[in-house]
Amino acid sequence: MLSSVRRGKITMLELLFILMLLFSGPTLSKLSRTKGKHWKGGSRLRQEDFPPRIVEHPSDVIVSKGEPTTLNCKAEGRPTPTIEWYKDGERVETDKDDPRSHRMLLPSGSLFFLRIVHGRRSKPDEGSYVCVARNYLGEAVSRNASLEVACE
Repeated sequence: MLSSVRRGKITMLELLFILMLLFSGPTLSKLSRTKGKHWKGGSRLRQEDFPPRIVEHPSDVIVSKGEPTTLNCKAEGRPTPTIEWYKDGERVETDKDDPRSHRMLLPSGSLFFLRIVHGRRSKPDEGSYVCVARNYLGEAVSRNASLEVACE
């Protein structure tokens, strides 16, 4: 092949080989989209991934015993971050951990209390809460929000 290139001539077979190399990769017109992020053929055509950031922080709340309430938290990131809640530094158990729990993690990332539990000796819902958003690029922590139970 080198000898024919040096002479300035390319055989039909060599030309065919070069064209096959140039056009053998996947082309966008021949590919079909799958699940919005990947193209068949192995090429990735998607926006850049980025670490989580909190776009809605929880706010302090005062609520009566036995009443429902919600602590809001919303995060952005790519891939979509997972949300976990912590009360006074300890991870909060939700219905995903225990189906009998009175706390639910909503799809938005907010923490919903079916009813506020508060007793004379035990105050399991009262405290300082933060939400933590995580993906493989990092984590973001919300501001603290206090949940207080109103005196009866």
